Amino acid sequence: MIAVIDYKAGNLTSVKWAFAALGVDAVVTHDPHTILGAERVVFPGVGAAGAAMQSLKDLGLHTVIRDAAGSGKPFLGICVGTQVLFDASEEDGGVECLGLMPGSVKRFTPSDPSTKVPQMGWNQVNVARPHPLLDGIQDHSEFYFVHSYYPDVSDASHCVAQTDYADVTFSSVVGRDNLVATQFHVEKSGRVGLRVLENFTRWNGSSC
Repeated sequence: MIAVIDYKAGNLTSVKWAFAALGVDAVVTHDPHTILGAERVVFPGVGAAGAAMQSLKDLGLHTVIRDAAGSGKPFLGICVGTQVLFDASEEDGGVECLGLMPGSVKRFTPSDPSTKVPQMGWNQVNVARPHPLLDGIQDHSEFYFVHSYYPDVSDASHCVAQTDYADVTFSSVVGRDNLVATQFHVEKSGRVGLRVLENFTRWNGSSC
């Protein structure tokens, strides 16, 4: 069973429906025992880092997520669920995050005023190194993004794939041990997004 962490963010049911389309059992939950007992954990979300971290603390889930990620089971972050895995974010005046992925989250500051922030829409994802999450995914495939902030990894080996936007080449997929995360919305990325989720259901969580 896959636990989809419910921390009062939006878009959680669409992740559950995406797994249902694959014939995979997933439950949206904020129950610590269910999360820690699940075979796999998904940490999705939309919104702001500050609100996300406050909600996690209010629900007592910040420690649960650290324990789940540290257990060795496959763990997937999506969008804001990716950003708050890092040490800190520039959003909301600066937010201390979960510290599971070394690095920080920065705001796009394009030099061209015509470049829109947030990035909203399809963009290429360029594979930096092999990872089971991207098995069968063609290099330069397009995924759906909605974000104003981007991950900046401290360790280049944690970058699995990159995307270019607003004068920045940022890590759009990051991975470390049993932890992998995407800045794009896999659940909104059509068949290629479903393939990523299917790969996640087959991954054993081993580092690569």
